[in-house]
Amino acid sequence: MNTTLARTLHWEMLPEPQDFDLNDLVKSASSVIAPLGPINTFAARNPWVGLEEQPFEKVARWLKDTCDVDIYPNDSVFQSARDRGEIHQHFLNNRLQHWLNSQSLEMPHEVAERYCMAALIQNQPSSSTLETSELKSMAKKLNRFTSQMTEKHSVKTYSQRLEQLGRMNAAQELNRHMIKWCKLFLDQSQAVWSMPNREEGFYQAWRKLVQHDPALSRQVRKQLGKLPVEADAALKEVLLLLEIPFSEIQDYLEAHFLALPGWAGMMLWRSQQAAEETSLLLDYLAVRISMEWALIKPYLPLPEKRNDKVNLEPLIAAWAEWGNLPINAWSQLSSTEIKARLALAYRFDKILRNRLLLEAWEQTYEDQLKTIIHTQQPAVATENVKPALAQFVFCIDVRSEPFRRKLEQAGDFETFGTAGFFGLPIETCELGSNHTHNSLPVMFKPQYKVKEFSPDAESYQQRYQAFSSLRFTFKTMKNNLVSSMVLPEISGPWLSLQTLARSFVPRNAGRTFSKLRETWLHKPSTELSLDYPQKSETYLPIGFSMKEKVHYVQQALKMMGLTSQFAPLVVICGHGSHSTNNPYGSALDCGACGGASSGFNARVLAALCNLPNVRERLETEGIFIPKDTVFAAAEHSTTLDELRWLYVPELSVEAKEAFKRVQAALPKVSEEANAERIPQLPNIGTHLKNPKAEAERLSEDWSEIRPEWGLARNAAFIIGERRLTQDCNLGGRVFLNNYNWKKDKNGTILANIIPGPATVAQWINLQYYASTVAPHYYGSGNKITQTVTAGLGVMQGNASDLLSGLPWQSVMKSDEEIYHEPLRLLVVIQAPMNYVKRMLDNDHAFHQKVKNGWIRLASIDPEGRWESWS
Repeated sequence: MNTTLARTLHWEMLPEPQDFDLNDLVKSASSVIAPLGPINTFAARNPWVGLEEQPFEKVARWLKDTCDVDIYPNDSVFQSARDRGEIHQHFLNNRLQHWLNSQSLEMPHEVAERYCMAALIQNQPSSSTLETSELKSMAKKLNRFTSQMTEKHSVKTYSQRLEQLGRMNAAQELNRHMIKWCKLFLDQSQAVWSMPNREEGFYQAWRKLVQHDPALSRQVRKQLGKLPVEADAALKEVLLLLEIPFSEIQDYLEAHFLALPGWAGMMLWRSQQAAEETSLLLDYLAVRISMEWALIKPYLPLPEKRNDKVNLEPLIAAWAEWGNLPINAWSQLSSTEIKARLALAYRFDKILRNRLLLEAWEQTYEDQLKTIIHTQQPAVATENVKPALAQFVFCIDVRSEPFRRKLEQAGDFETFGTAGFFGLPIETCELGSNHTHNSLPVMFKPQYKVKEFSPDAESYQQRYQAFSSLRFTFKTMKNNLVSSMVLPEISGPWLSLQTLARSFVPRNAGRTFSKLRETWLHKPSTELSLDYPQKSETYLPIGFSMKEKVHYVQQALKMMGLTSQFAPLVVICGHGSHSTNNPYGSALDCGACGGASSGFNARVLAALCNLPNVRERLETEGIFIPKDTVFAAAEHSTTLDELRWLYVPELSVEAKEAFKRVQAALPKVSEEANAERIPQLPNIGTHLKNPKAEAERLSEDWSEIRPEWGLARNAAFIIGERRLTQDCNLGGRVFLNNYNWKKDKNGTILANIIPGPATVAQWINLQYYASTVAPHYYGSGNKITQTVTAGLGVMQGNASDLLSGLPWQSVMKSDEEIYHEPLRLLVVIQAPMNYVKRMLDNDHAFHQKVKNGWIRLASIDPEGRWESWS
């Protein structure tokens, strides 16, 4: 008691206030992680979304110091890019010169340049032939020159520090226990027995059970049993017992979040979904730090931290290899020369070299993209020209670019690009399902609900529920301790046949099973609940008012740049994927629709556009849609590169003719798109006889680890007219968003594109980037060894962090060769410079991203001049 009182008094004597708000500290600390939703609605997230106020390089250094994670590409990736000619030497020279000119180096410029360029070319010292004794001796002699150079240590958890001291595997043991408790609490009906008292919150449920945990010693259980009942009180108490300095509390909480960013990220996501779980992050920290204190208590207090001086040996060795300065030559240098050379080697470290290499790689790609756009002859502007026979509106997704290109070449067709949720902030509910989905970007919340219904729904509902019940019963029996023992005898013959069919004839098996399912369910034709008000079981209104219908149609047409010259047939194209036995199936769907197909949104928009009263109101806003123009909806399957019709209303005579022409052209478009895409997958070959059949096999093969490449190799986001890139082969690497600055005098459309579609694209880009450069931390490792856990995510093995990123196979061609090139997204805006400047002035968040290196920016003015803003 006296010891606790003394510690309390000691803490209160600090100059910082003790009545701090713990919730504020937890919230601030959570900026180092990103919310992680369930994998069945996987949507790309920027893992550094809360750190963009700091420069990319600074975050890279902090992550390296804090958790030994590199967020720049490694040497082999850079070397491979150089071998492919993707890092031009003159761009690297320019970056180096810019950095050298910013430094105050008391040494000849040519000496510094020669050293730095040699370091950049090699980037990693070769096996040194220098005598260790000589290095140590010279380092000792030069030790007095390190007064301005100290190793900076980030705050680490006590369990991590204890592990570094070699006294016990404290951090590993703590993580093992936390993984167990997180799995139990977050489980979505996958565990045989659910965690008791979950409704009381994570801390309360854990506190009641941990006292009976046989994996902990009796002493540890006894200590944990004495913790306060409330989570915030417990967290304050253990922080006090650990004697964490007040000034380091937030850093200490951050270090604990970063220890298991996946499980912590799931807790963060859950805390954002429901009001009753807003304290979940605080609960998580109370559990984690309480367990840390109990596990390491016998080893407290830990030795005081100290700032060690820089180890000079690698700096001296670097000069010997890259600066042609032998060890014995240091004795002949003046004090000024020694300081200058040590300072240069210290500053020009691995992270800085990687920064310059990445910037040169990105600038090389930008130069190549600029050349492609400038060398092609822009198509004639479409103003006052007869409209196309049919117009297609695709998602900006990079996989749409090759398909759009083939479609435009197949006939008198025009394509547009816009965000795949089509500006509709909706929650969707399909016929027969009780499940709803937020069909919009994950950074937004739905404002309306749209349901699918049918007058003939009752019999379908019964069939659907019977089908769902069968699946649910099978899953329940599989997870039940007793029934799982007899399940193989019951299901074995059927599942054996299914496994054999899917293994040896996956394409035919998949087609057969799909037909059987469709025949059994026999889904009737359906309508959408577009009219408000309708009875709602939730807080969201079902359907739209007339004013809202007009608003969202007008907004969507303006955002896609289609406000005049309408074709007889306008097809709104959502997109989705199809794969079998793929936990990451939703990662291949529409990122703008929260990891689901955007076909539902496409159908909603097309139906709204066909409403006569909506068209009448639009005329008062200056948008005249001809009576003969009909809107239809389709889904672009990115796995098969084909269009599937979702909604085709009664067509006018002109629209019927257009529809026939489209139907006749689509098989060839699909064939050509598959012929371009499929050979890019590993082990396929360039002389494939039937690319479409291969695409169908990939989508149905339960053992296929890579059904398609997804958005790998995405690199740029172009905001401009389609004619700017219409004749360009962009290699499926570019998000294409239609934009005409002449129709955006006040900059409103551009101001909406940047925080919406451009931000979704940036999140996708950084998710792929992070999964490539740090697959063990931000990716999810090898698909083959993944374990789906708790019904909500994947682990490697049975006890790892909840993995937040993309699997190895989504970004790698092989174990040694990358497929995705880790470049930060280049946003290119076709508009006058004053438009871009106005946008940057008004959008502080985006301006900060550009300034801090999280995204790159370029513009093309009306005369075709390219300007880099990064």
